[in-house]
Amino acid sequence: MTRSVTKLTTTPEDHRIAQLAAAAIGLALIDAAIPLPLPGVKPGLANIVTLIVLARYGWATAAWVSGLRVFAGGLLLGQFLSPGFFMSLTGAVLSLLVLAFASRLPGRWFGPVSWSILAAFAHIGGQLLLARLWLIPHNGLFYLVPLFSAAALAFGIINGLIAARLLAELPATEPLTAE
Repeated sequence: MTRSVTKLTTTPEDHRIAQLAAAAIGLALIDAAIPLPLPGVKPGLANIVTLIVLARYGWATAAWVSGLRVFAGGLLLGQFLSPGFFMSLTGAVLSLLVLAFASRLPGRWFGPVSWSILAAFAHIGGQLLLARLWLIPHNGLFYLVPLFSAAALAFGIINGLIAARLLAELPATEPLTAE
């Protein structure tokens, strides 16, 4: 019996994505630990990383980081393949779709703050739609839209401002480490 060894070759880009995803996962875990008065309302701290990645490295890298965050976060929080996982996945996918278009808008008027607000509304909109179609088949769910919209606006602004500040303070090109 011969044993074959498969060697996985990684690139500096793979290392960058892993480091950024680890930061997003850490923030998602902190996010999950913050007690808030209404289920489903969270600050979305990991989205700060997604916004920075979108601005620095583009949409494809942001999609990788966001996807890895959702899957790893689901595993680490014990929610993988639960309704909460699918709510998170739906929100992430819709916010990434919105960010794909928003990142192409004129940079003179649009940036991390507006991207964050648009993504927050897409995220909560997707979650409410999935909840209505799958978990709570009653239109009464939509009475919560003003509350969730206010939270999306507030957290979208806050996260966007944090991302913009970090983008202004971080060096334009980060050294890649292959450690």
